[in-house]
Amino acid sequence: MTVDTIGRFERALEGLEVEFERVAAADASERIDAVADAPAVGAALPYEGVSLPEAVTIEPTTAELEAARTGVTPVGFAIAEYGSVAVESTADGAEPIALYPDRHVAVVPESDVVPNLSAGFDRLADGFDAGRDSVVFATGRSATADMGDLVHGVHGPGEVHVIVLEDR
Repeated sequence: MTVDTIGRFERALEGLEVEFERVAAADASERIDAVADAPAVGAALPYEGVSLPEAVTIEPTTAELEAARTGVTPVGFAIAEYGSVAVESTADGAEPIALYPDRHVAVVPESDVVPNLSAGFDRLADGFDAGRDSVVFATGRSATADMGDLVHGVHGPGEVHVIVLEDR
């Protein structure tokens, strides 16, 4: 990863009207708590020393997922070139947690932000070789113009916030 990969990722997210911040892993739980609107649901974060705030419900029921304003998930990797995050299918339901609530808070280690689509495909191939078989690429807020004017938040979250763990 080049030094500017994170800067490129940040600029791509800014163009997509996605909120972005870099935080130390030790501060991640506090920052997630600050940006998550209640009620919030989440998938466990697999990063040492990083946990979800107590206010975030892990392994939500269908009713809790339907009522949630915020979904917090880890992402397998991010592609700086496009500002995309790769939400991997997990047993604890990261995909619906990322897609159903109005606001998605995506958490990704800095070391998992790749510069371009080619590097993203390499990461995808590695994941498939390791047995993972489903990934959703999310680029910005959900948007559609199927019925005329551009509308956000119809097929997924209308707000996205990316937290990059700067020391991971």
